[in-house]
Amino acid sequence: MKKVLFVMAMALMGVLQVNAQTKVADKELIGTWIMESMQFEGEKKVVCGKESGYSQFKYYGADGEYACAEIALSKAGKVVVMPHEYGTYTFKNGVYSEMGRPAVKPDEMVLVDKTTFKGKWKNHHDVWKKVALPDKVVKHIVNCCKYKQTPTDIEQLIKQNMFK
Repeated sequence: MKKVLFVMAMALMGVLQVNAQTKVADKELIGTWIMESMQFEGEKKVVCGKESGYSQFKYYGADGEYACAEIALSKAGKVVVMPHEYGTYTFKNGVYSEMGRPAVKPDEMVLVDKTTFKGKWKNHHDVWKKVALPDKVVKHIVNCCKYKQTPTDIEQLIKQNMFK
């Protein structure tokens, strides 16, 4: 009997969690997000921020603009912006895709509430928090990502010489 009650309670919790997730509107993704924590399966969770000197930044524009960068503090206390990618994203009815890649599975990106989402990529799990950064900061990081683009001729030479 206890097993049946436990299974029913777990099923109810699952349904309540799904209902909570579906109540978060697609537009809630729009804005600036920073990584709160990350964890590779089987390893210790890393809390991002001042203590670790590392975080990641994601920007989702209302027009589908997407930018992602790693942000670190050097030992000298200088901020280092490492552009990761710049392009577009789509997020409709809970289905998410970025940079034209196939849509992620529903459990790989879950909007927990209006200010938190959990992501999963392969064996990497992360938690993101929505933040209000000054426009000047957001524009700078997005521009770092945007202008990181490699010229086509250089890209071709890299492919020919490094990926034969």
